[in-house]
Amino acid sequence: MINIIYEDNHLLVVEKPINIIVQEDNTKDKDLLTILKEYIKEKYNKPGNVYLGLVHRLDRPVGGIMVFAKTSKAAGRLSEQIRNKTFKKTYNAIVMGNINQSGKLEDYLLKDEKKNIVKVDKSGKLAILYYKKLSYKDNMSLVEINLETGRSHQIRVQMSNYGYPLFGDQKYNKKASVGEQIALFAKKIEFVHPITREKLVFEIDLPNRYPFNIFR
Repeated sequence: MINIIYEDNHLLVVEKPINIIVQEDNTKDKDLLTILKEYIKEKYNKPGNVYLGLVHRLDRPVGGIMVFAKTSKAAGRLSEQIRNKTFKKTYNAIVMGNINQSGKLEDYLLKDEKKNIVKVDKSGKLAILYYKKLSYKDNMSLVEINLETGRSHQIRVQMSNYGYPLFGDQKYNKKASVGEQIALFAKKIEFVHPITREKLVFEIDLPNRYPFNIFR
């Protein structure tokens, strides 16, 4: 069962489990959007199709906090906040090595749609993130990351490009072992309620699994 963090008539805030896709793709695996629509349909005994707006995404192997819109008006206003950069998302990642205390990474990223990978390329789109080291243990750094831009695979590619690949990242960490789970977690979101205009902040604990649990 999906962990429901907050729900009202306009919003649904949940914890996305790892290794579940957010929206249906060509794998035809069960996706989070469909699971949540079924949850709403059953809970409220709704006939026909249920509306649930997807306003942001997480990569399949990444878990953490997400918000969905239960009305098209809410979806539109949340999407506007994302465009205006007033919708804040904070990630925690565990990177290999002892990274500097804090910094700003700025690159141009280009996506290869056929291979579903992203590379640093001057012909790509500008990608900016800010990071802060929270702790260092066992030659790994726990970092807090805030994105200024929301490019595909951005955190994973930029960190790897500067020599600090994410633990367990099967795409961008050449030393990741088969079976390891990527150490990237969407920990916190902040936005203005699309209807009440109240500022909302949601934050969840780091997963109780290696290597996150050595930093808990």
